[in-house]
Amino acid sequence: MGDHNNLLIEIGTEELPPKSLKRLAVALAKALGEKLAKAELIDSQQQVSWHAAPRRLVFCANDVAQQQQEQRLERRGPAVAAAWDDSGAPTRATQGFARSCGVEPAQLETLTTDKGQWLVFKSVQPGELTTKLLPTMLAEAVRQLPIDRRMRWGSGDGEFVRPVHWIVALLGSEVIELELFGIHASRDSRGHRFHANHNVTLADADSYLQTLQQAHVVSDYGVRQQLIVDQVNALATTLGGTAVMEPALLDEVTSLVEWPNAVLGSFDKEFLQVPAEALIAAMGGHQKYFHLLDSSGELLPNFITVANLDIGDTSEIVAGNERVLRARLADARFFWDSDCKRSLNQLAEGLSAVVFQQKLGTLEDKSQRLQRLIKFVIADQQDLVGTEASAELAAEAARLCKADLLADMVGEFPELQGVMGEYYAAAAQMPNQLGQAIREH
Repeated sequence: MGDHNNLLIEIGTEELPPKSLKRLAVALAKALGEKLAKAELIDSQQQVSWHAAPRRLVFCANDVAQQQQEQRLERRGPAVAAAWDDSGAPTRATQGFARSCGVEPAQLETLTTDKGQWLVFKSVQPGELTTKLLPTMLAEAVRQLPIDRRMRWGSGDGEFVRPVHWIVALLGSEVIELELFGIHASRDSRGHRFHANHNVTLADADSYLQTLQQAHVVSDYGVRQQLIVDQVNALATTLGGTAVMEPALLDEVTSLVEWPNAVLGSFDKEFLQVPAEALIAAMGGHQKYFHLLDSSGELLPNFITVANLDIGDTSEIVAGNERVLRARLADARFFWDSDCKRSLNQLAEGLSAVVFQQKLGTLEDKSQRLQRLIKFVIADQQDLVGTEASAELAAEAARLCKADLLADMVGEFPELQGVMGEYYAAAAQMPNQLGQAIREH
């Protein structure tokens, strides 16, 4: 075995929160990398790497030293002038210094500088083995992870984001003896929960990705995400459309699957009568589906979901997802129909019953403050506001801009505040500028 080897640490758990997976993996890599660099086991400029999948956080580092370099220590003692008495015997100060160094006074050396001479004790401290340092490093790095809410499980007192079931710790082909959450590290990882639900033995750190791939786990986060992008784009092309993959949703979907398999589904065209943003919120926010647009940018009655199964016939998966989505879209259509029965003016009347903040009053109070502010801006910026009609429109927008907070649709999809207000303004045949102001405020 050489002086340097590649290091692999895998923490195997129950399914991790998808919105936290990437952040946790990056934080683990940063914390462990800094500790290895501080201990001079890797170069301070060296890039460490991470992998992450729903049931695992993985840390990798190449060219890790098996042992710290030996350290030459030099400890300065009393000045030579005060080190020996007139008879040449060591003084009490010299005896105490030698005793603290674990040697006899005669074994001490003399250090000469331009400022004088001192007794000095020189020694060589052997470097600590990496396998001895890593258990403490890993435990500290895990404690530092940005976990919003830690869990306890079983009879142990360990706390982590999800219950931990296995630990892999390899330096080259050697298993590092460490224990975390009552689990001893080994060379055994786990395969896909359904396709390879058994231990997967790793020969060494370098063979990790390939071995997991054979067990239906694409552990490399970036590779898995690119597979999803390619599969989704290929399905969208079959319809002549374009799939919209927002980065946050793409990260979340990547964090939900170990073996991605994109499938195409559809929904009833009648739902397209509902504002597209509401349908997109239902598909993306609730179901983690990607929506599709046609060549003119209009929403298509289709969706793409990413399954975590490697099967050829996906008809049952499609049917199940279409059934669930139909219920979601039916809710959205109900909210839209119900909200359209009330005007923005009627919705605004209810703002006085909703507390904005205890010391700041209700939403009605907030709306009135905004109206006063708009009048102040209009009075001070006449050139910017333009006509008197524009000023009245701005004041009216300030009065109504919070009204859609009381709409059923916004209650279900809070991110649609303002967006739905513009739709309700248009449904009531209010000026386009008023609706635009409500959306953009």
